[in-house]
Amino acid sequence: MSLKLTILGCHSATPRTFAHPTAQFLEINNRSFLIDCGEGTQVQLRKYKVKFSKIERVFISHLHGDHFFGLIGLISTFGLLNRKNDLHIYGPKGIKEIIQLQLKLSNSWLKFQLHFHELEHTESELIFEDEKVEVHTIPLEHRVYTNGFLFKEKVGDRKLNMDAIQQHTEIEICDYQNLKNGRDFILESGDIINNVDLTLNPTKPKSYAYCSDTVYKPAIVPIIKNVDLLYHESTFLNDKIELTEYTKHSTAGQAAQIAQQANAGQLILGHYSSRYHDLTLFEEEAKAIFPNVILGKEGKIIEAGVTIEKHLAIAHQN
Repeated sequence: MSLKLTILGCHSATPRTFAHPTAQFLEINNRSFLIDCGEGTQVQLRKYKVKFSKIERVFISHLHGDHFFGLIGLISTFGLLNRKNDLHIYGPKGIKEIIQLQLKLSNSWLKFQLHFHELEHTESELIFEDEKVEVHTIPLEHRVYTNGFLFKEKVGDRKLNMDAIQQHTEIEICDYQNLKNGRDFILESGDIINNVDLTLNPTKPKSYAYCSDTVYKPAIVPIIKNVDLLYHESTFLNDKIELTEYTKHSTAGQAAQIAQQANAGQLILGHYSSRYHDLTLFEEEAKAIFPNVILGKEGKIIEAGVTIEKHLAIAHQN
């Protein structure tokens, strides 16, 4: 799979023995990202067998403790393990000061470099890009400056149409990459075979939108339009909708409305308030508006495009 998400924690602020604050591990197009890092994240990484060495970039949505208090512990453990590779941290302005002060006052020294990419814009911006993946911010509305993140695969190579290629003896294996890159093929006679006659469209790029703590904000819909997989916080049910405005959180129903408006492929719920003991109520509320709902749970592995039935089987295994 080109997009796989592991839920490490998906509950609101107070950690409990069975509920952990927000953290996710995303694998997309052979790239790996840690998204938020609530208290105890490194223990969850160990529990669900995510290799520390795979984490090169960490994205922090906002500076509330249940979304980043685990970061200094993870960094310190990296130091104890003699990590050498650089670590890039993307988060709100102030995160550099916090982490550096913690390291300074604990007299901690690292053998690897920390690179901070501090965010303060209120419009969506491209914050990371390489040849395979790009990451954009999703400006959210919470009690402090907050971003979600949109992870998008880049369009890959075209696929070879071997039935068509084998009809032309002049085309050799050494020509295949040029065809994948979209080039036409020129015969010795000078005639041109159009690339579209020799190749097929590339696999549709996958995308994942992570919408952390936020009040219901339809303005984000154009940014995440047609996303394959959407995580949207759902702290409350509609029975407590009056709490959403001053806490700047959302209900499961509001998360489903965003998914519906964005034409998302699938919706993941999370960040449940501890006042609720039956989480299936969140799923029921969301499904009344948007059918493809996945209830976030620690250890659940979600692959974009996989049916809900398979997600349930994966969850049962975990």
